[in-house]
Amino acid sequence: MPDQDNHTPSLPETVIPWWQDGRTISDAVKEPYYLSKGVTVFFQRVRQWLLFPLRQMDALTCSESLLQLMAWDRDITRFDSEPLLLFRMRVKYALINAKEAGSVAGFTRIFERMGIDIVAFKERVNRAQWDVCIIELTDGDISQNGKLVQTLIEQYGRTCRRYRLHVSFPSTLSIVSGVYAHNAALFSAKDDRLGALTVVPQPVEHIQHIYVAKLGGNA
Repeated sequence: MPDQDNHTPSLPETVIPWWQDGRTISDAVKEPYYLSKGVTVFFQRVRQWLLFPLRQMDALTCSESLLQLMAWDRDITRFDSEPLLLFRMRVKYALINAKEAGSVAGFTRIFERMGIDIVAFKERVNRAQWDVCIIELTDGDISQNGKLVQTLIEQYGRTCRRYRLHVSFPSTLSIVSGVYAHNAALFSAKDDRLGALTVVPQPVEHIQHIYVAKLGGNA
């Protein structure tokens, strides 16, 4: 539902008295039931007419001719075979995307608004080629949204940076852990014929190790 419908008052429901609703005191539905329904539908259409100018201010609900004008004003060009809904989203978020284009977190949010999740964004990985930025995406995002990814990088990427796309294949790894434990017991012997026998307890030492495995580059 468009935002205009959520922020505008809805039509109040008119409760017709039972002796005038056209169906309480009669076996079949008759007038003025149809008249009251027709009036309600008419005013709902009037409400839509009043909301029409507000919908033209939103890139998601405006007409296509006005959408082209908004896109020109916000420096958005529709690429070949781009779906209309995706084009509307790029026009709608053009301003906020331009503001957040300078940071790594902002660049990640730009992709999220377009429905693409960045697995990892790495900068200055190679000291010699410090201007190279690596964007890790899933195989599905690159295959299905390759043109969109290229357009977003050209539109919001930094001028002094080079961007490389890496494919990431998510996988689930299960590691079973075990419990390390030990028991200690001390036995003493006693003989009355030998006299008193003194037993000096000695500390029992043990060493416990915990090993953690980490897959590099997927943190």
